Amino acid sequence: MQLHNSMMADVLIVWPLEKRIDASTATEFKQKMSEWIDAGNRKIVLNLSEVDFIDSSGLGAIVSSLKKISGEGDLVICAVRETVMSLFRLTRMNRVFDILPSEDEAVRKLSGQL
Repeated sequence: MQLHNSMMADVLIVWPLEKRIDASTATEFKQKMSEWIDAGNRKIVLNLSEVDFIDSSGLGAIVSSLKKISGEGDLVICAVRETVMSLFRLTRMNRVFDILPSEDEAVRKLSGQL
């Protein structure tokens, strides 16, 4: 799975460059997120602007990342397409995650500016 990342102050921004986070990519996604968290990244923005499908495996990998960082930081999701947002609503994960419209707003939220 191709994941692009960058730092903005103390916030790690992660963009999956694949259209799908599913059973074929979820393990690799979870592993890479775990490596970043283990490396000390405690504020993470997950930009899903390129993703148009997430299955239960992909959702589980995202939830696992949130659990791993929980209590020590936060994971905020941004730029979610409607097809993916409907999954978050259906599974009520929109109540678990902070989901913001833009990357800029997500970074500001994690930086305490929102």
